[in-house]
This record gives sequence, C-alpha cells and structure tokens, in this order.
Amino acid sequence: MIKYLPSIFCLTILLAGCKENPKPVVIGLDGREFFEPERSPEQQFKLEKELEEARHDFDNDATENNYIWYGRREAYLMHFDKALEIFSEGIERYPESFSLYRHRGHRYITIRKFDMAIADFRTAVKLMDGAPVLSEEDGIPNKLNIPVSTVQFNVWYHLGLAHYLKGEYEDAAKAYETCLTYCDNDDLLIATADWLFITYNRLQRKEDAVAALNKVPEKVTIIENETYLKRLNMYKGLNPPELLLAVEEGSESADLAFATQGYGVGNWYLIQGDTTRAKDVFKRVVEGPYFSAFGFIAAEAELLKLK
Repeated sequence: MIKYLPSIFCLTILLAGCKENPKPVVIGLDGREFFEPERSPEQQFKLEKELEEARHDFDNDATENNYIWYGRREAYLMHFDKALEIFSEGIERYPESFSLYRHRGHRYITIRKFDMAIADFRTAVKLMDGAPVLSEEDGIPNKLNIPVSTVQFNVWYHLGLAHYLKGEYEDAAKAYETCLTYCDNDDLLIATADWLFITYNRLQRKEDAVAALNKVPEKVTIIENETYLKRLNMYKGLNPPELLLAVEEGSESADLAFATQGYGVGNWYLIQGDTTRAKDVFKRVVEGPYFSAFGFIAAEAELLKLK
C-alpha cells in the first residue's frame, strides 16, 4: 500500500489545483474571463439533481427531447462546452430537429460566437418551415409555472438578437418583424417590441420605432417580462431611467434585472445622444455578475463600439 501513497498525494494536489485554477466558462467580448459562480448549497444541489435526472433519462433513452434537456441542464450549471457538445451530438442523430439548432444557437450567443449562432438559427428557420408551432417548456419556470414561448418564437427572437449584437441592424429588424407574427401573448409582444424599437432607432427609422412601441397596448397581462415592460415605459416617458437602475442587489433575479434594465437605460441615453451617460451605465452593467444575460452581452458590444 505504501508505494501508492505518492500517486495519491499527487492526485490530491492536482485536484486542489483544479479548484484553485478553474477554467473560465465564457470569454467576454472584451477578453475578460468569466467563471462558474458560487451558489448556495441549496441552489447547487437543486441544479445538480435536475442535471442527474436529465442524464438518467438520456442514458435510458437518447430521444431528441432528452438530448435537449440534458444539454439545457448542463447549460444552467454554466457547463456551456458540455451543453454544446450534447446539442451537437443530438443534431448528428436528429438532423431535422430545429429545436436542437435553436438551443445550440442560444448557447453560441452565450459564449459570444454570434456567427455560429446565426448559422444555427438560419438552419432552424429552414427546418421549421411548415411545421406546427411547438410550445417550449421553461427550464427555469416563471412565477406561475406557465410556459409563454414557442420554439418558433425563440428561433426568430434569438436570430434577431444575434444580428443585433453584431451590429447587423437591417437583418435584426427583419428577424424581429417575423418574430412579431409569433407573439401570441403580451410577454412575447413586449420583449419583441422592445428590441424592435431599439433596432429601428439604430437604423434611424424613427416612425417605425414609434409604431413598434404602439403595438403594445396600455393594459397588458404579463407573467415574466416585467423588466422589458419597464424599459418600454421608459421609452414612452412613463418611467424615469433612474427607476430602472434602482434594483436591489443580492439575488440572481436582481442581477438579471439590472443587466436587462441597465442595458435599456444605456441604450436610451445613446438614442438621446448622451454618449457619456450611456457608457457609464454600460460599464455598470458589465461590472455585474450576470455575464450570460443578453443585456450584459449587449453592453459589452456597445462599449467596444464606443472606444
């Protein structure tokens, strides 16, 4: 037994070194490294338990849906490379699955590979042509545990976002215009109208931007997109920008809200021609912890353009 002690000792040192020098899960547009965040024991246990259940289902039957959920659960733990590997293997086995392309494209956005995301969403658009609209179950349920989106909506929404993040505003506008046709509830309409409003403003299509705002009625029923509603009300002059920046810290939902609302505020300052205040807000957003949020990624992209 004694002769194995050096090997055991070396392995212990190696594992300790891995914990001390973790691998980044994302490299930001500005070159910063981002790591898997620390979580409460309860949250970590929940995420790992859900992953284990998804892996068990997959091991028992590698269906298209089980590929999707296995990959999604890995991504919720911020194991993005593993999630992409699973989605890619699923696509090899189910090449007609526009849902798998939709989810892989989403995670390409997360790791800032926008061209690869666009390619996946474009493939999904072709594959889903003529297919029935598919409701998409939430991996992180909203407060009422009611799914509000569809696969088709998500393909067009994320395609618009990927083009927007690249500064391809004409293509982004076209994608969001199509996305509107899949908005069958106020949550989807509010989010799409928001991105369409700011995209039209980038294109100096001011009348179209106002028309996008006017697509949202005064009274809406929303389940999960309160942050986008606050942004829209700011554009309409109903909410001061300071209100959107006054987000209580200390929770994952608050971090996401600040990234989303903060990007909206910074973008609003840009529309008003106040570049200095816009940059200040974008910097605050990217100093936050929620590096996978679309608002965070968009703020990174803006700061690179404003250098």
